[in-house]
Amino acid sequence: MSGNYKKWIWGGLGWAIGGPIGGILGYALGSINNQSKSYSKNSTMGGDFLTSLLILFAAVMKADGAQKKSELEYIKHFLVNQTGISNTKKLLLIFKEILKQEISLNQVCRQIRTQMDKPSRLQLIHILFGLSQADGDVHPSEIKIIQTISAELGINQIEYKSIESMFKDDLESAYSVLGISSDSQDIEIKKAYRKMANKFHPDKIAHLGEDFKDIAQEKFKSVTEAYHKIKKERNIK
Repeated sequence: MSGNYKKWIWGGLGWAIGGPIGGILGYALGSINNQSKSYSKNSTMGGDFLTSLLILFAAVMKADGAQKKSELEYIKHFLVNQTGISNTKKLLLIFKEILKQEISLNQVCRQIRTQMDKPSRLQLIHILFGLSQADGDVHPSEIKIIQTISAELGINQIEYKSIESMFKDDLESAYSVLGISSDSQDIEIKKAYRKMANKFHPDKIAHLGEDFKDIAQEKFKSVTEAYHKIKKERNIK
């Protein structure tokens, strides 16, 4: 890989330049002597988010012991949408190198949980669920590792279930998206909607940059659709 290419990748990082994530990326890129770069702790840059995501993508893909073409296509499509065709080619080369490595998931998740804000961590889980559904056949081992990642990242069970249910279309799942049960009162449903709409609002991850604006909208849209489905079923005005 060229020096300019390495600088392009390295220059987009904040806290991910160090720790286990920095080690994994450094191995993928080869020897990079740029450790003097300063960064602000707990200030997540788009490069930190994307690098963390690539490593977690690799962990989920390796969970069932098979690297599926449908999953690679999902990642390629995702990267093209977020970073453009030219950057995607570079990032896929890095991703293939990451796939070759043994990943200490516990250490990686600990670094993300310590450094990354909660809304961005929630976004990571949402994207990982999209990967697991790429071929329409969700493997139990992939769900298990997403559950593990979620717990390691400090995502509580209600938040996890909410995100998981965003990929389902039944009425019961609509309640789960809002973090409530089907026997909740109408007033509780309205409160739950406002709470989840605020939790998953796109502005919460605006600091990641314009590249991630559209994917943030997907979660917010799922919350709104779940609320309207319940309103229609209950005839709530």
